[in-house]
Amino acid sequence: MTFLKKNIIKNLIKSRDISSSKNDYGHAYLIAGHTKKMGAAVIAARACLRTGCGLLTVNLPKEERFILQTTIPEAMLTFRDKLEIDLDKYSAIGIGPGVGVTTNASIMLTQLFNNFKKPMIVDADALNVIAANKSFLKVIPNNTILTPHIKEFDRLFGTPVNSEERVKIALNVAKKYKVIIVLKTHQTLVTDGNLSFINTTGNTGLAKGGSGDALTGMITSFLAQGYPPLDAAKIGVYLHGLAADIALKNQSVESMLITDVIECLGKAFKLTVK
Repeated sequence: MTFLKKNIIKNLIKSRDISSSKNDYGHAYLIAGHTKKMGAAVIAARACLRTGCGLLTVNLPKEERFILQTTIPEAMLTFRDKLEIDLDKYSAIGIGPGVGVTTNASIMLTQLFNNFKKPMIVDADALNVIAANKSFLKVIPNNTILTPHIKEFDRLFGTPVNSEERVKIALNVAKKYKVIIVLKTHQTLVTDGNLSFINTTGNTGLAKGGSGDALTGMITSFLAQGYPPLDAAKIGVYLHGLAADIALKNQSVESMLITDVIECLGKAFKLTVK
């Protein structure tokens, strides 16, 4: 196990060319949100844009479009009632935050696993869809990132005796299915089954709804920018925790919101690369 610290992440983050444009930083596609769960889509989208992708399109229920259009005008939209046919225009896809455990979500996962050949991250409700139909595990594209918290992980892979056994299972399933597991705990694990990393940033202020949605948006952004999946996961986990640590300067662990954390991402970048 390697501990994720500043020197590792600093060497991974790419500098941005002074002559670059939005087209140099990828087009991220987030499938997020559902009736009564649009906060997840807003959080994921804002975190995605705050971590540097050039373009973002969010797929959401048409009737909920005004929430995104008013809160995040930088994002483009497609609608849940019409599944995308042309996925090739997107650099990376994130699916799961608040989408609901529905037949439609299952159809979208099937389409993505069969047709999308670029980097992908699967989180939240999308993981619960897979847990309800384990046959999805056999067709997940190589290097897909799965980001379960403990309960989601146990639904997917079985309840272990203790946390040490859970880590062993994570390493085994990552190797077996050729995926990257981000096991979200107080010391988040990132592993591809061969290389494993333990995060060193973050605090209990993140133990609130929405934290995982933000992480999904961040990692989707890094994937869209062309970072290799394992590196995208490492950078996302580290900066997510570091931004939470910075947020503590103005908040307590009780009062901190994930929106506070997202607003600290700029400082997290600056502290990491300086």
